[in-house]
Amino acid sequence: MRLLITADLHYNHPRSRPLAEDLIGQMNQAGGDVLLVIGDTASADGDDLERCLSLFQFHGPKLFVAGNHELWTRRDNSHQLLTQELPSRIRQLGWHWLQDEPFTADHLAIVGSIGWYDYSFAQENLQIPRRFYAAKVSPGAAERLPQHQHLLEHHTDISPHAADIIARWNDGQFVKLHQTDEEFLDRLLDQLSSQLKTLSQSPRRIIAAIHHLPFAQLLPPPHSAQWDFAKAYLGSEKIGRLLLQFPQISHVFCGHSHFPAQSHIGHLQAINIGSGYRKKTFLTLDVD
Repeated sequence: MRLLITADLHYNHPRSRPLAEDLIGQMNQAGGDVLLVIGDTASADGDDLERCLSLFQFHGPKLFVAGNHELWTRRDNSHQLLTQELPSRIRQLGWHWLQDEPFTADHLAIVGSIGWYDYSFAQENLQIPRRFYAAKVSPGAAERLPQHQHLLEHHTDISPHAADIIARWNDGQFVKLHQTDEEFLDRLLDQLSSQLKTLSQSPRRIIAAIHHLPFAQLLPPPHSAQWDFAKAYLGSEKIGRLLLQFPQISHVFCGHSHFPAQSHIGHLQAINIGSGYRKKTFLTLDVD
């Protein structure tokens, strides 16, 4: 069985769309038995998600995992998007909504989750207090944004180095969870853990598809302070700890960081697809 795997098509971005269309054309010609798309295909608002997924001409099972960009909306409730609207829209297109239902075939199972973050990948050398990560703004950005200046008031824990960092994470503007990031992640991992426990009762090999990074080993290398600020939102070490509890998992694929990376961690192979706005790619995996 051959899997075709991609992520981060970002079809609603004008500069990214032609590259996504070219990649989908390549995948349509590549053959394969199962198609797996791991998040950030397009934001939920509008019909770009449907337009993108409809371009795939694939006769085998098509598996879909949401990313944080699928939760971007100008409406009020991203959690409702994930649990109600998006599953319906994806299934109407003939795709398998992997978040709620693992895919099984013969001796293979594929589980999927959006993942999420809890700031466990935040870079300590930036010296940014946790409340700024929760607000998704750096101290330097908070100083320039009236709605975030309360993060600075009456506090003495902001170093000059942190005060010079000006960066934002756009989930803070476009994702409305009505719960903390940690609470959201824990709920998603509880769901994934339940699925994995059920699957582990059979001898099937398991492949995990998680949009956010499960291991720090997959993080991009050090860059500017502005870019390193974003690492807090790339994933969580909790995801990796959960996956390592299940020896049947042979591979975990992710996206989100737009940085290709691979690492053997414990019993599994962790692979970041590496697609981004300026370059698209897909991987194949042959499963016996």
